[in-house]
Amino acid sequence: MRILMAAAAPKSREGGTASTVSNVAERLRSRGHDVTCLFLEDLLPRPVAFPRFIETYFAFRIAKLILRKPYQYDVVNIHTHVGFVYGFLRRFLRLRLAPPFILTLQGSLERFVYLMSREAKKGRAWYFRWKNRVWHRLYHKLLYRFSIRTADHSTVVNRELWSVLQLQHGRETGRVWYIPNGVEERFFISRNYAKKHPLRLLFVGTWLDRKGIYYLRDAFEQLVPNNPGLQLTAAGCFADVQTVKMFFPESLRDRVNVTPFVQTSEMPTIYAQHDVFVFPSLMEGMPLALLEAMAAGMPVVTTETCGMMDVVEDDFNGLLVKPADSSAFAAAVERLLESPKLRERLGHAAQETMRRYTWDCIAGQMERVFALAVTEKKGG
Repeated sequence: MRILMAAAAPKSREGGTASTVSNVAERLRSRGHDVTCLFLEDLLPRPVAFPRFIETYFAFRIAKLILRKPYQYDVVNIHTHVGFVYGFLRRFLRLRLAPPFILTLQGSLERFVYLMSREAKKGRAWYFRWKNRVWHRLYHKLLYRFSIRTADHSTVVNRELWSVLQLQHGRETGRVWYIPNGVEERFFISRNYAKKHPLRLLFVGTWLDRKGIYYLRDAFEQLVPNNPGLQLTAAGCFADVQTVKMFFPESLRDRVNVTPFVQTSEMPTIYAQHDVFVFPSLMEGMPLALLEAMAAGMPVVTTETCGMMDVVEDDFNGLLVKPADSSAFAAAVERLLESPKLRERLGHAAQETMRRYTWDCIAGQMERVFALAVTEKKGG
């Protein structure tokens, strides 16, 4: 198959979307397919006049590129909600020759608005004040809905989103596919769980309110008195060191280590140097950092919400707590700090679980959806 995969995201593989697209594309090429990947810089190499509308710029550019030569691709896979222009034009103009449109969604807009509205009432949502709420309702929600309803098939990375597309957007069961994110083989490393001090906690992710950083701070503050020497690392947070450290009380700042940017090649070493992976995010699609940490044999503590619940089973391959509950999060981390045996049991189980989430497995599932869409077009 000749496949186009596009995403309105920077092409750097340190970003989650670009890493997902690139990994799937590489495995599909190894299966004999011709795959083209297009990212933000490819279609918008220069700054746009109105940056707030960058998704719309990208949507029109990708639609124009595809429709200019409709025979060039057998199937088109567009990530997030920037496929709405191509999907609408293809349906409205009844362009039979245009390749089928497969939408891939990494997260639920409904879940995001619900959770961040609650956080805003607590004063813990600096990216979701009233202007952001209006913008999501009038702009992002419209693009999101059009993309979903004009796609031939949709792939989603968690089961909650699989249900949302059917129950709230009227998509048929045979048009929505749950295909999780995957993990690279290089993250499967051996680990020593022997008792040692000081123990080191690791958080990997952008330093954003929705990542649960307020609850991470509060939990860490509760943990420190009973754990002399305990350290916390925030890696790949894309925020400067001072910003992150100032987020914590002054008494804790010397215990917080910040690495704003980490090359993907260095991430296995980062996981190997730490003992417990802490991820209090309020919502996710399916976070690559969580999958990588589990593949590296790290015991993980994360939240009982979308994305995480699809791969983490409480007290089997990790510990789950209710989101937005710093005391429960601290208590779960404390269990791991006190017990090398528990860290080892959960870490081994996590690593074995991830054997079913390699990118080879994920690419095979994507390949079947692409092939189905191509077959439907030929039959239609």
